[in-house]
Amino acid sequence: MDDLELHQATGPTISASELHAVLCLRSEVFVVEQACAYLDPDGRDLEVGTRHLWFSTPGGAIASYVRVLTEPGGGHRIGRVVTHPHHRGRGLAGRLIEVALEHCEPPVVLHAQSHLVDVYARHGFVPDGPPFVEDDIPHTPMRLAARP
Repeated sequence: MDDLELHQATGPTISASELHAVLCLRSEVFVVEQACAYLDPDGRDLEVGTRHLWFSTPGGAIASYVRVLTEPGGGHRIGRVVTHPHHRGRGLAGRLIEVALEHCEPPVVLHAQSHLVDVYARHGFVPDGPPFVEDDIPHTPMRLAARP
């Protein structure tokens, strides 16, 4: 990770070019690679309580990204966790989750792709409801129970 730079921005402070790069990566992985035709821009990226975290390469490309939302009823939601295929296996998303949790107030929730439940469990998340299918991908609701 020494060659990567950590970036953070809130909804109001993320630049147009940064958000464009984020949306491109999310589309490349979630829409194209995972073959899920869905509208990724959900209106929450620019909210005051939204925090964007990402690692970029020296050339400025986004290697990994996480979005943290402030929930209307309190607490936080982690989502849009994504790593570029060329940067997988380096623990980047896990590091971003750790950074995100430093700024989150409970409850902290997420919807994990079900095959990644064990990854989130390493960060203290536990299943919190029955699995469900979204965009033909099994998901499991999870909440932060304890810090490991």
